[in-house]
Amino acid sequence: MSEADLLLRLDCVACVRGDRLVFEGVSLALARGGALWLRGPNGAGKSSLIRLAAGLLRAAAGTVERRERIALIDEGAALDPELPLRRALDFWARIDTIDGPRVTEAMGAMGLAPLAEVPVAMLSTGQRKRAAMARVIASGAPIWLLDEPANGMDEAAKARLVAAIAKHRGNGGAVLLASHFALDIAELAELDIGALA
Repeated sequence: MSEADLLLRLDCVACVRGDRLVFEGVSLALARGGALWLRGPNGAGKSSLIRLAAGLLRAAAGTVERRERIALIDEGAALDPELPLRRALDFWARIDTIDGPRVTEAMGAMGLAPLAEVPVAMLSTGQRKRAAMARVIASGAPIWLLDEPANGMDEAAKARLVAAIAKHRGNGGAVLLASHFALDIAELAELDIGALA
């Protein structure tokens, strides 16, 4: 991996939640086109590591270096539940200073065009996950941090997710993915957080 291609690096990071050491000594690097699967049981620290990478948690030790913008999926969709889906995604597009066609393309990638006028609150769990993924796609951020992005998705939606990840990587993006189960993602490196806890 060349230094010029590096997008994200965590060096010997440790995470403490409350008075519990969740993990320590975790190092990883993601370059353009790369993807890393964080796996392990509940409580192992997958979500905490994603949040450290996003800058939402401070590492108890070690360093986190982000060289590009990030887009994050976690347990919340981060979409206004009262707004129709398209308007909720357009809100984020304005914050990310992107244009409407990118939102349209992202909605198409996740099969959401028929739901454009449905309030976010009325979407199913899987539809909300697809909507969150559309927000990430539309953001244009080179680094995707995806915490359980496939939860609640059916097989067709998972296939759309995998295709979106492949396209993002093909365009020089990188993906850090936390998941309880494997997705059919090509050339996916793995880090077992459970073994480090």
